[in-house]
Amino acid sequence: MKIMTKLNQEILQKFPIFDAWNPTEPTMFQVMDHNGEIVNSEYANTITDQEAVAVYEWMLKIRIADEKCVNMQRQGRMGTYPSVLGQEACQIGAVYNQQKSDWLVPTFRESGMIWYKGIPLEKVMLYWIGNEKGSEYAEDINVLPVAITVGGHLPHATGIGWAERLKNGNNITVCSFSDGATSEGDFHSALNFAAVFNAKTVFFCQNNHYAISTHRDMQTKSKTIAEKAFAYGMPGVQVDGNDIFALIAVMKEANQLARDHNIPTLVEAVTYRIGDHTTSDNSKLYREDGEVEDWKPKDPLIRLRAYLFKKGLITDTQEQEMKDKAKEYVEATVKTALETKDPNIDDMFKYLLSESYPALEEQRLQLIEEFTNNQ
Repeated sequence: MKIMTKLNQEILQKFPIFDAWNPTEPTMFQVMDHNGEIVNSEYANTITDQEAVAVYEWMLKIRIADEKCVNMQRQGRMGTYPSVLGQEACQIGAVYNQQKSDWLVPTFRESGMIWYKGIPLEKVMLYWIGNEKGSEYAEDINVLPVAITVGGHLPHATGIGWAERLKNGNNITVCSFSDGATSEGDFHSALNFAAVFNAKTVFFCQNNHYAISTHRDMQTKSKTIAEKAFAYGMPGVQVDGNDIFALIAVMKEANQLARDHNIPTLVEAVTYRIGDHTTSDNSKLYREDGEVEDWKPKDPLIRLRAYLFKKGLITDTQEQEMKDKAKEYVEATVKTALETKDPNIDDMFKYLLSESYPALEEQRLQLIEEFTNNQ
């Protein structure tokens, strides 16, 4: 960490995970191994037993909802959908420590993250169904719309974090993206500006090893993605992205660095995309089945389940009750989403901005006219 300023070095001494991480060595931060065994006892109590059970139930809910969305797309009831299968720990860990007023700036593979942050599952489903009402969020939930352009949302996250710093605000911004975004110029611009202007922004990279069909090794010669942080003069750390305890511990430090010290960070969460890039993809064309099978035992649900059962925190009966409850909720949400009326043709002009302007109003009226003439 010698590349950091003297002041930042003194601050980082209070944040042992970031302070100790060395990008030149294979020192990925981990608390729980693939078998659900605690390998870093110092952080074994990152969350309470009760909280761990609640997190597991949330991860089950996300997986069940995710499976349902994939099935709905196959049935023609939903548009192209990006599965989060295998990345459920990242979905929770990225925002677990956030305060309600903090910002989340997501890309497209954050359905669980957005849901956990407070956007109803119904809205998430409506978005992928193609109903414009799925992008209309409650004003008291600070989540930006889904960003389809790879990396295009990172500068927005820097801007929000910079604004919070300028007004001496207490809110932070977590920006989630995947490894593919780190190959974009927007990644460089966002991290460079965030570091220079001390933005209250945490950059959370879900390194799932593939940018569509391009493997991580074909994107960069850097040993890790996290080490890219040092080029910008900010702290970075690589963490096991399938270890919910490690994720929560790392993000707790990252959030505090941003909130209390105006220091942005880069967190690389190493995970794996078990499913296809989206439902329009066929990953068998560019990766071996054996590679996928090698990652399946590292599943975040498998290891957390093993931990909970070893400690006697849940039973088979309780787990089945969780699953049944989740399936019932998901099915009810699907029914509500599918029964939701189509939006008005000009709804997209109404919910995004608090006030319209002449050029936008002209476009709105033109759309209505063209739609009416074509009826």
